[in-house]
Amino acid sequence: MNKALIAANLCLLVLFPVSWLAPLMRAGLLPFFNLSEISILSGLGSLWESGEVALFAIVALFALVAPMAKTVALVLVQLSRAPARLLPALEIAGKLAMADVFLIAVYVTLAKGLAVGRVETAWGLWLFTACVLASLAISMLTKRHIA
Repeated sequence: MNKALIAANLCLLVLFPVSWLAPLMRAGLLPFFNLSEISILSGLGSLWESGEVALFAIVALFALVAPMAKTVALVLVQLSRAPARLLPALEIAGKLAMADVFLIAVYVTLAKGLAVGRVETAWGLWLFTACVLASLAISMLTKRHIA
């Protein structure tokens, strides 16, 4: 197996948790005051505190569980510790994580369209998106290398 692919995939095991803590966006009600930073983990905390357990579970699955499970399983396939027949399932897990990026983008667009306050994207959204896209690319390259 290509060592660069394995190394890139192992980097994602560090970068995904960093992206969960990083600010996705900054939001505030009035344009003259400081904006609150919102991360994936702070958003999950808000969902939990507000009693939105079902939405909490969906976001946690898409943003936390699916990307990490996919990354770990792909490392196992790359190291020949798991069968290559898992690759199609791993591609689906990667698409689930991409759905989370899409939802975040929709929320930002909706918040900006309401003009009730101010919303700015932050570097964490770009990091999380880059991690998801890198994970998809690594899984496609791994599949090509195994085939």
